[in-house]
Amino acid sequence: MFPFEYERPTQQDKVIDSLSRSHRTKILAGGTNLVDLMKNGVEQPERLVDINRLDLTGIVQLGDGRVRLGALAHNSDTANHPLIREHYPLLSQAILSGASPQLRNMATNGGNLLQRTRCYYFTDPGFPQCNKRLPGSGCGALEGFNRIHAILGSSRQCVATHPSDMCVALAALDASVRVQNSKGIRTIEFSKFHRLPGDTPSVDTNLEPDELILSIDLPPSPFASHSHYLNIRDRASYAFALVSVAAALEMDGEKIQSARIALGGVAHKPWRATEVENELVGRRAARSAFESAARLAVRDARPLNHNMFKVELVPHAIVRALSLAGGVA
Repeated sequence: MFPFEYERPTQQDKVIDSLSRSHRTKILAGGTNLVDLMKNGVEQPERLVDINRLDLTGIVQLGDGRVRLGALAHNSDTANHPLIREHYPLLSQAILSGASPQLRNMATNGGNLLQRTRCYYFTDPGFPQCNKRLPGSGCGALEGFNRIHAILGSSRQCVATHPSDMCVALAALDASVRVQNSKGIRTIEFSKFHRLPGDTPSVDTNLEPDELILSIDLPPSPFASHSHYLNIRDRASYAFALVSVAAALEMDGEKIQSARIALGGVAHKPWRATEVENELVGRRAARSAFESAARLAVRDARPLNHNMFKVELVPHAIVRALSLAGGVA
């Protein structure tokens, strides 16, 4: 591991000042991803700013009905909080489907948003080609082993996928992210927080270098009674999703009033299947409706040599998740 400076401020403005002084400053919260990357030499910050003394752990309901998740609240505390279990069971399911209990006890909400991809070519510096780690070096996954990689929204520069389960549920729930820098506080819609790779795959989010995540805000949700998170992976635990689906339905009897579907394991960011959502509105919740709509999710898929199975797996996973959410046999 490379040498670095270590700071542990107690005030947000001190953190923001440290971030603004160098682009090689990294925030340390739970450290469940960053520390591993530092050990492997993928991340080489010159300064670590430990933010665990900041007061950002609260999970509260605001006056307008929104629920605010503190950036430093641990994943396990978030998943098991009464507000989340009652009003956002989709989020609770997604968090509990990932990692292990020990990691969920350490990982934070803000850190979950900033997870880096688990692409083999990124996490192992022994591979020379990775535009995300070494801009301009190429993408080893394009012609290499690419079973876990993207089929949607990718580019010739990068075919990595976003690893978070929590973020897939947040995408389906229309969350937003509150951040702060020296200019003040701003809110980023969750759909605009993460980026597709394009020509700059080394930039994962639209967070500015000097911005600190304060919280994640969830709007009031009509989906609590009809939602399901489905995680399909090689192992039953401590494995990242090959494909995941966050499915939520707002029902009026048997008719679908609105739908939210987000996918994981298929793109550089949590992927909203908006065409599927629109196709379902006004239809009766039935397997036939789910099957005809689900195909729209992969209409623009660009599979690689080793992940063509995802083109078939995604529609089947969507149908399964919607059937469980809608109580359809």
